[in-house]
Amino acid sequence: MRAVQEVLPELPADLPAPPRYGSRSVAEVLSSAAASLGVPGFRDALGLPAARRVVVVMVDGLGRAQLRARAGHAPVLAGAQSLATLDAAFPTTTAASLASFGTGAAPGAHGLVGYDVLDPERDRVVNLLGGWDAAVDPLAWQPLPTVLERAAEHLDVVTVSRHRFAGSGLTDAALRGGRYVAAEVPAARVSTALDQLAAGRDALMYFYWDELDRTGHARGWESWEWTAQLEELDASLRRLVARVPAGTTVLVTGDHGMVDVPRDARVDFSELPGLLDGVRHTAGEPRTVQLHLEPDATARDVRALVTAWREQFGHRVWILSREAALDAGYFGPPGLVRDAVRGRIGDLLVLAREPLALFDLGRLRPSVLSMVGQHGSLTRAEREVPLLRLA
Repeated sequence: MRAVQEVLPELPADLPAPPRYGSRSVAEVLSSAAASLGVPGFRDALGLPAARRVVVVMVDGLGRAQLRARAGHAPVLAGAQSLATLDAAFPTTTAASLASFGTGAAPGAHGLVGYDVLDPERDRVVNLLGGWDAAVDPLAWQPLPTVLERAAEHLDVVTVSRHRFAGSGLTDAALRGGRYVAAEVPAARVSTALDQLAAGRDALMYFYWDELDRTGHARGWESWEWTAQLEELDASLRRLVARVPAGTTVLVTGDHGMVDVPRDARVDFSELPGLLDGVRHTAGEPRTVQLHLEPDATARDVRALVTAWREQFGHRVWILSREAALDAGYFGPPGLVRDAVRGRIGDLLVLAREPLALFDLGRLRPSVLSMVGQHGSLTRAEREVPLLRLA
């Protein structure tokens, strides 16, 4: 939108750099694992050792900062070989980062550019995580072949995850391919993974662990409940590593970190004057709000809207335009951003830089205000995730 570019032609001077797509981001993990197995067509950007089998444990919500702060409760993870500190995809949310992990592509290419995202064809905001819209075809929304699909043409590919994620919109869009073996509780998932590896076939395994993130949202990562989940994860990984067949590499990474937001900093911005003037749709997540403006918005309208947000939140947020973000590579190399994806991204992006969560309760349930742990923005606590080698 030209009016937005006129008002916000440049990025905020202190905005953190874009994710390092192509070299040190979550998009390189699964693709590098495939390359280390000798699957043709993949590049080992992370320098992984050659192996016959690779297990990639994706721990939802395992940020580098949180792990370092609680390292004493996770001796297996703390003692593992650190291969790299990676960047989550932007926004630092599960839909965007897991899609980058699963496809090896940046969000501008795979198209999962947030938690709630505008579907421009229907002029409707859709959810790309747990509430995938039945009218949205996952394969049309994200048409790129996945790493698992491509690798399954050459070796055994297995996903070990919970029953509820089998055939979900996100799985079909970004993590399709190979066999899906479901198990519910953590101990059962470890046993299932070991059973699948026992045959000794060359294999790529994707092992998903979501308990840490769910607990962080409900209680905060600084809670004792989160620490207890970390301890269970660590004990489970000890059991897994002790029993994998020789020649198996076990990697652990995360899709984003987390920030705990106090109750008085969880704000319903729909009640604040001027913050929705000229806004057609709100989307995104509480720490990266995406504002889609009315098509006839003028530069004066945009300037008034930006001023209202700045007066309300000041230095607590960064405000930038979609075009500036695209040009700078936050959604991936500009030349690789699909035309169909551009309209899914808000005209204006409001990113939290302090412990702050922004909600539009005009379209969301009030219960969302109970969530303590949040992510989505570009602070180090949200964007930096570890890449560890356990075996």
